[in-house]
Amino acid sequence: MADWLKVLILGVIEGFTEFLPISSTGHLLVASSLLDFHSNLNSTFEIFMQFGALIAVVLFYRAELLRQVQTVRTDAAVRRLWLNVIIAFMPAGLVGFFLHGWVKANLVDTSSNAPIVAAALIVGGVIFLLVERSRPGNVGVAELADITPTQALLVGIAQVTALIPGVSRAGASIIAGLLVGLRRETATAFSFYLAIPTLGVATAFDLLTNLDRLDGATLLLLILGIIVSALVAWFAIGWLLRYVSRNTFVPFGYYRIVAGLAILLLIAMRILPA
Repeated sequence: MADWLKVLILGVIEGFTEFLPISSTGHLLVASSLLDFHSNLNSTFEIFMQFGALIAVVLFYRAELLRQVQTVRTDAAVRRLWLNVIIAFMPAGLVGFFLHGWVKANLVDTSSNAPIVAAALIVGGVIFLLVERSRPGNVGVAELADITPTQALLVGIAQVTALIPGVSRAGASIIAGLLVGLRRETATAFSFYLAIPTLGVATAFDLLTNLDRLDGATLLLLILGIIVSALVAWFAIGWLLRYVSRNTFVPFGYYRIVAGLAILLLIAMRILPA
């Protein structure tokens, strides 16, 4: 299979899974292994495709973001929202900065990440089921502006666990949001806003530290992956917002468990490395 076709497939996977609580990184690492896709950027290639998802969320909220820029000096609610986004970003940002090399070497750029992904998917799926079953209904904070700094910090601390492939940045932040008292729609929307600094800083840092390995052919493949992931992510964001307004996250919990078990089966069959 040609590399451009592999990248197209990976772009679709990234765009579809980035904002769903099922771990885009975990899916990309497993898919790259199954497709036998290799880049001189290693996992940075898959990580940088997240830039497409960042473009999608900015474009999806472009009207609201423009309004916020225009009214930030006069609208206290806008200032509270972005203060909370910064607070929530800081834990993962600091841990990612100081432990970036260790995480890449021991959790991402390793041939044994499939078992890690499988375990994280299964554990996360069980947590989703337990949290949803313990909730009396879709209750809690309904407005982004009403999120407290403490709630934002707890969401940010939970997001640190997404440095483990298979945990899911969206999943960790949404689950934490539910646990600290946010409605499903609010937790999901806050996760989207939190993706802007998280994905932006992560992709920029990863790329800048690997510029010496970026050549023309790889750059063209990156651009293809980013475009495809942006287009797919655009539709995924809208779909998820409509979904959570009427449904629970229980199906995602079951999906994570099934996906994790499927990966373990592929490992047992020696299709994926252990």
